[in-house]
Amino acid sequence: MRLIAPALVAAFLSASPAAAFTAQNGLVVQPEGPDAFHIPWRGKAGPADFWCAAGDYAVRALRLPVTTMVFRASEPPRRSGEGVRFTLRAEQSATSSGLAFHWPGGGGITAGAAQALCENRINRR
Repeated sequence: MRLIAPALVAAFLSASPAAAFTAQNGLVVQPEGPDAFHIPWRGKAGPADFWCAAGDYAVRALRLPVTTMVFRASEPPRRSGEGVRFTLRAEQSATSSGLAFHWPGGGGITAGAAQALCENRINRR
């Protein structure tokens, strides 16, 4: 029997679907370390859809308090077919959240506010 290199096993496990989280709106969240994650584009997804998935991931998968700030790391606008990267670190924040809301905070909102966007998205379907 042939042994598989530990680095190869680690790379496989980190890329496997088990490492991903499916948000309640169906978008997949891919962890990129302890403080960052990426949400790939899937069909007709707008800024609120990405934020819904980011908030849902922070609250349900990471088990963070709803008051935790989540920041958009990739600068808006998102190009067609691109996903959105998020971070929990304010210093890595984009200049804007990409949402049409007006409040101070630049590229971040609380995990609870982001997760609350799921309600509007799910009820519209």
